[in-house]
Parts: sequence; structure tokens; C-alpha cells
Amino acid sequence: MKEQYSNTLISIVSPVYAAEKIIDLLIERIIIEVSKITDNFEIILVEDGSQDNSWQKIEQNCKEDNRVKGIKLSRNFGQHYAITAGLEYAKGEWIIVMDCDLQDLPEEIANLYNKAQEGYDIVLASREQRRDSCLKCFFSWVFYKILSYLSGTNYDSSIGNFGIYHSKVIGAICRMKENIRIFAIMIQWIGFKQTKIKVQHGKRIEGKTTYNFTRLFNLALDTILSYSDKPIRLTIKFGFIISLLAFISAFVIILKYLEGKITVLGYASLIVSIVFFSGLIMMTLGIIGLYIGKIFESVKNRPLYLVDKEIL
Repeated sequence: MKEQYSNTLISIVSPVYAAEKIIDLLIERIIIEVSKITDNFEIILVEDGSQDNSWQKIEQNCKEDNRVKGIKLSRNFGQHYAITAGLEYAKGEWIIVMDCDLQDLPEEIANLYNKAQEGYDIVLASREQRRDSCLKCFFSWVFYKILSYLSGTNYDSSIGNFGIYHSKVIGAICRMKENIRIFAIMIQWIGFKQTKIKVQHGKRIEGKTTYNFTRLFNLALDTILSYSDKPIRLTIKFGFIISLLAFISAFVIILKYLEGKITVLGYASLIVSIVFFSGLIMMTLGIIGLYIGKIFESVKNRPLYLVDKEIL
């Protein structure tokens, strides 16, 4: 079980990457908003292997305010692993997870907390109007539609990591040790009493997202392979349909041959059939290979992240 600390009411966990120019404003706005609720809070910033001076900024803020905690990972492990690190250090009864780019508005924290006091263990932030590019919103919508179909679970593309979670929920998340970490999907799996509220989505203050098309594609592929076995099931169904069509085609060809309508078998159709079925076999083996690869990564049993420095 996750240890409980009655003197810390709220923990704010934020993964930090290439946010040198945002950190001061992020901390300032969080302190202003959370202080309206309680003085017993902590801000945990997890620096995820940035190439800029993000860690130096975190160190400076930790010295100025002991409610600010800093964790520096040994390299860039990824956003969801940085979130996991922060969650395992969080001491609060309620834990808020938010991105560092200020698109998750600190001004919405009070609304999330007040909703949680109505008896919910999880309150998710549903972005009413996303302030992302049209292309990113489109790919996000497509990804969640495909994931919903493959997993048999309805995922809402308006919901990200931003939300407030009771410590027993975070304790359950920390006990989940799977190699592929997708925080929003893990929250959906664990259950508990949850709801969502509409929140405003902020404009990015500085820089641009590090999630390019390649990273988004790899994230989507990892997520689908880790949380669904439906691709394998679909290849079985597809293979059965192809076999059924091949059997019907063979039966028709035999009938035509017996009727004397076919005298010379077609060379082109033979080549097309060979190429088609070879591609089908290679695709099926590829899907199976991807799953085996994920099993290979899991059985290594490596730690999810490594901490280089910490200021607690």
C-alpha cells in the first residue's frame, strides 16, 4: 500500500522536459491556486533528461521554497515514466497530475478538488476546447477511436493526464509494473469511483510539443500492443476469410474446368496469388513478432526509471 501522510493534503506532480523558461511561472501559478485550498501541499517536478537548464531552474526553486521538490532522471525515459516517478514520491492524500507547459491550467485545480470532495476518488479534466494544432487533435481523435475499438473500452480523446486522484488510486497505479506506461489508460483500467468535469485548455506559453509524428506513431503502436491482443485476433479472422474465399474460388475453377471453359490456367493469377498470400503471411508473422518483442522487453525486468538526483 502507498504510505499515507496526514500533514500533506495535496501533491502536484508534473513531468518536466525542455521547460527552462516556463518553470518559474508554473510554480508561481500553482502556489497561488493551491494556497486557496490549503497550505499543506507539495509540488513535485520530475526533470526527464532535458538538454536545457530545466534542472537548474528546479534546483533554484527548491532552495527558495521547501514545498517544491525536484527529481532528476538519469536520462529521457518519457513523459509517462516521469509521471510514475513523481507518483511514487508523492505524499499527499490527493495527487494532481498536470503537464508543465501550462496548457493544463493551475486555475482549474480548485474545481477538480471541489468536485473530488463530493465523494469521487478520481476527477478527470475534460478539455472543452483544445488549444492544440488541428493535425494533433485529428491524430489524437483517430488514435483513441482505434484504441477504443481494439481494446473494447471507450476512451475519450478530450481527457489527458490532468486530473486529481486519491492516494489509494495512485497506490494502485504504482503497483502496476508493466513496461509500457500510459497513465490515462491505466487510470481507466483500475476503476474506482470517477467522474470528469469540463475545463479550459490553455495555450502553450513557450516552445512547441516534442511529440512529432514519429513519436506519436511509436506511442500509439506501443499502446495498442500493450493493452490489446485484438490485432492477433483480427489476423485469425482475416486468415479465415481469405481461406474461405480461396476455397470458394477453387471450387468455381474446378467446376469451370470440368465444363471445359478453362483450358490453360492463368500465369498472372498464379503470381498475384503467391504475392498476396506471401504478404499476408509476412504481415501476420510481423504482428506476432511485435508482441514477442514486447514480451522480451518485459522479461528483462529493468527498473521503469533511474533517478540521478533528488531534492526532497
